[in-house]
Amino acid sequence: MIFQKKKTAIDWLVVGLGNPGMAYEHTRHNAGYDALCLLAKDAGIVLNKRQFKALTGTGDIAGKKVMLLFPQTFMNNSGEAVQAAMAFYKLTPDQLLVLSDDIALDPGVVRVRKKGSDGGQKGLRSIIRCIGEDTFPRVRIGVGAKPHPAYDLADWVLSKYKKDEQPLMETAFEKAAGAAQVIIAGDIEAAMNKYSH
Repeated sequence: MIFQKKKTAIDWLVVGLGNPGMAYEHTRHNAGYDALCLLAKDAGIVLNKRQFKALTGTGDIAGKKVMLLFPQTFMNNSGEAVQAAMAFYKLTPDQLLVLSDDIALDPGVVRVRKKGSDGGQKGLRSIIRCIGEDTFPRVRIGVGAKPHPAYDLADWVLSKYKKDEQPLMETAFEKAAGAAQVIIAGDIEAAMNKYSH
């Protein structure tokens, strides 16, 4: 008799958007990943497994089995990693939570949403395109708008925070990680009420 290895059931896939590599560490576009790292630290989860074109780590958060995932595809192709993990574990969009940066919000502001468009965020756009749904919750972390209209958007999102923005962002990552924990526990309304302001 041949025994097939049983897949470990995953209740939630939590994705932190950003770009891999030291050159992109702690840039505005990596706000989602920075929040994911804080969530991982709080839960004692290490992101050290390479699979699904991503770095992953699994563990328990709020009594749920959770996989944390950081795509290694670069931002614009984030959906490839997300789709691969969702297909493997047969997850539905309501089991996906995405943490991402948002240039439409001031630095430090956090917004929890049940679903919605990509809002111009190319990682979210890639995920929506790859899984064919926009009905997944997300936590958007404000990184501020570019300083003036002529400023190149790519240069802006790949820039580091200014000194006076650092404490605001540290607080935002804590709020985003806290919101993720409440969402995973099953109460997105509470997360929206407590953290979206």
